[in-house]
Amino acid sequence: MKPLTEQEIRTAFVNCTKGEAKRLAVPRDLAERSWDDLDFLGWRDPQAPDRAYVVTELDGRPVGVQLRTSGAGSWQQRRSMCSVCLTTHTGGVSLMVAPRSGKAGQQGNSVGVYMCSDLACSLYVRGKKDTGVGARLQESLTLEEKIRRTVTNLATFIARVGA
Repeated sequence: MKPLTEQEIRTAFVNCTKGEAKRLAVPRDLAERSWDDLDFLGWRDPQAPDRAYVVTELDGRPVGVQLRTSGAGSWQQRRSMCSVCLTTHTGGVSLMVAPRSGKAGQQGNSVGVYMCSDLACSLYVRGKKDTGVGARLQESLTLEEKIRRTVTNLATFIARVGA
């Protein structure tokens, strides 16, 4: 992924108002991020742990969605699989819900996806972050194919947000 500026990130969001995008907490460490290892930029709001954000590049431009997640519950202690990168975690997958863009979102419609709670899918796929034994299923896919699948899964979710 190419490095993004704070302004590019703020203008990328498709499911929030310009005012909300202006007020959201953008990570302060953008210059230190390992952009070559990222398929998308994902972070949680340190001031509001139930808020998360994802920005990726689609059709040559950054596209972002704001997400909400529920608090930790007893169900999260089970082993679950991220729908984006297909990494399994014990307690490390959350249901992320995004308001749909446009009129549908204003009417309260939303879509959800189960994602790695720390939004580090890119690092799990590349083996740079590990959740322990059994986190990654044995596959015959190459790393490039796994990355492509992760990008496609996220793009499909974002398309559902914008539909």
